Amino acid sequence: MSWIDIGALDDIPAQGARLVKTAQGCVAVFRTAADEVFALDDRCPHKGGPLSEGIVHGAQVTCPLHNWVFDLNSGMAQGADEGRVTTYPVQVKGGRVLLDAARLRRSVAA
Repeated sequence: MSWIDIGALDDIPAQGARLVKTAQGCVAVFRTAADEVFALDDRCPHKGGPLSEGIVHGAQVTCPLHNWVFDLNSGMAQGADEGRVTTYPVQVKGGRVLLDAARLRRSVAA
């Protein structure tokens, strides 16, 4: 994997998100109350809502537009027929958040 440093863990509020803009699109990086970190596409497949502006609860985020709830582990929407967003490998090392750049590039090419 090709990891890129996107900032300090402390830059992401607990139960909040940080938006990472890339040439391939925007990625929302979430931090749970338990300091777990997840990365998903920022765009809800339902109406394009910005997931980075959603409410984080447990290991889920609720879209701010129409309340679709997404699992931060899988990207699957609960109770939706065709709701899924792409997830990206992310890790925290030494208090820094790292995103897998190679995976980000592959998701656009596919």
